[in-house]
Amino acid sequence: MKKILFVASEGVPFIKTGGLADVVGSLPKCIDKRYFDVRVILPKYICMKQEMKDLMQYRFHFYMDFHWKEEYVGIFEANVGGVTYYFVDNEGMFRGHKPYGDNVYDEIEKYAFFSKAVLSSLPLIGFKPDVIHCHDWQTGLVPVYMKERFRGNDFFAGMKSVMTIHNLKFQGKWDIRAVKDITGLGDYYFTPDKLESYKDANLLKGGLVYADAITTVSDTYAREIMTEFYGEKLDGLLRAREHDLRGIVNGIDYEEFNPATDPNLAHNYDAVTFRKEKGKNKRALQRELGLVEDDKVMLIGIVSRLTDQKGFDLIARVMDELCQDSIQVVVLGTGDAKYENMFRHFAWKYQGKVSANIYYSEGLSHKVYAACDAFLMPSLFEPCGLSQLISLRYGTVPIVRETGGLKDTVEPYNEYESTGTGFSFMNYNAHEMMATVRYAERIFYDKKREWNKIVDRGMAADFSWNASALKYQEMYDWLIG
Repeated sequence: MKKILFVASEGVPFIKTGGLADVVGSLPKCIDKRYFDVRVILPKYICMKQEMKDLMQYRFHFYMDFHWKEEYVGIFEANVGGVTYYFVDNEGMFRGHKPYGDNVYDEIEKYAFFSKAVLSSLPLIGFKPDVIHCHDWQTGLVPVYMKERFRGNDFFAGMKSVMTIHNLKFQGKWDIRAVKDITGLGDYYFTPDKLESYKDANLLKGGLVYADAITTVSDTYAREIMTEFYGEKLDGLLRAREHDLRGIVNGIDYEEFNPATDPNLAHNYDAVTFRKEKGKNKRALQRELGLVEDDKVMLIGIVSRLTDQKGFDLIARVMDELCQDSIQVVVLGTGDAKYENMFRHFAWKYQGKVSANIYYSEGLSHKVYAACDAFLMPSLFEPCGLSQLISLRYGTVPIVRETGGLKDTVEPYNEYESTGTGFSFMNYNAHEMMATVRYAERIFYDKKREWNKIVDRGMAADFSWNASALKYQEMYDWLIG
């Protein structure tokens, strides 16, 4: 039995702010339990829901030398969905109303503590992983510490590490002197070939230098981050480690996202019944959100963080023009004030045609995925993206820009061969996006049978975790040798 430990700053069902939590929560359940024992370790945040804390049992505690003092480390354990979870407890470190704070220094201290505590606790837990699988910059120090202070310890001999990049934009950068002081790492580690990056210390870079393998969340994104435009100043390092870097596309939980059983929907449907039942969800959502009730109109959905990365500057440029068409738009999400206010303005200007829901609701997001005809996702960059996968599952046709995981998961419609699962455009350009939306409108209105075939193919595509889990298993086998 090969042992794998996931180390991450968030994971469903305990704590979630983004797609990272979905990966950490879903992937371990899908790895083949006959050959792999996969466990997960997370911080025990004070802001976790009480019902999740009630599932945890205290195991033990110890004191660890960290940042010039002895810090308390408590270890709790829970078993959910057949997966064992461990939690690192320290109320001073993991306080606050949400998992991540705005003070970078505090964040670096918190996750340096977490990384060291994870490794220090393993011999006491009695779980000796063959591979420690680290996720994003918050765990970047784990591979560094493994090669530094834990190196001489027999318990860690032969142990391998993997670093997964979910979004290269976030790296955990701060002043070298402060990071040296917090981590206890010597000068040797703060050189340009290790943790130093453009005069700062960079925790993600440390993980990428010292990990035995690197993965990211789609094939195209793995290639993109080796270029200057997408590489966030780490493209040189990633090119140097090209042979250790692989892209494995994320999946989604096909039980959680299932239009046939989803309790949030007014009318359940599947690949056979969608022609009859899916439209009823559109009417229900139009009624709920105060849009004009019209079966025939094309309803376009957006569920997203409202930020530049997600392509909202393109939408801002052509929104007025788009609203002249025979369409409706429903938006759900929060983010930059300029985009929140933009959608509020258009909802006021085009009442009955645009619905702006500037908050987040899991239940409403499921209704949007089920009710809409098309889903718009014109991202500047997108490591993997989950919204387009959920859209395909719900028979909602994605309109995306060809970048990262969007390019890997949405096959562009070809009307001559009658192939494809969505519509896509290549250049980051508002008018190219607009032309693609209008092309989709034309197929929707003038070639309904073709549109339904696109939906058929989308619903038949398999982006469950099972396919991705096999690729992770291959990588673990390759690492363990």
